Amino acid sequence: MTATLETQAVSRSDIEDFLFAEADLIDGWKLTEWLELFTDDGVYYVPSTDVAADASPENNLFYIADDRFRLGERVKRLMKRTAHAEFPRSKLRHLVSNVRILEHEGNNLRVSSAFITHRTKDGVTDVYFGTGLYRLQVLDGKLRISEKRSILASDGLRVQGRVSFIL
Repeated sequence: MTATLETQAVSRSDIEDFLFAEADLIDGWKLTEWLELFTDDGVYYVPSTDVAADASPENNLFYIADDRFRLGERVKRLMKRTAHAEFPRSKLRHLVSNVRILEHEGNNLRVSSAFITHRTKDGVTDVYFGTGLYRLQVLDGKLRISEKRSILASDGLRVQGRVSFIL
């Protein structure tokens, strides 16, 4: 988003545009730019399919529980040719819908969305679907992610086998 936002003027349309732009960055493997959407203390979580959506990674199994540093390292690793799980890179398409602002207090927002991610690699297409839960902040007139939680709605990852990309 290029326009600056006033804290009180953030609309659902602004949030949708932000989430659509985020999905485009991931689908285009522009992960360095995607990482810039996060605050300095941002976190990215993908809990296992058998824990509560608000569970803590400190005492529950998570597929991914990255603080900002670890998320940066994940992005560096995924962008290298030596990332065997993602070289050649998967073809991704994220679909985002049902965007809702759950809470809006000052420059902090809590947002939910539904997502479907199609991933094609080695002639196989897998589908991941669920709910995206975000904590967003308006900083310097722009939306930033302080927490992203991708809650998978499937029973497990047995069919897909792994999450080696960004949901």
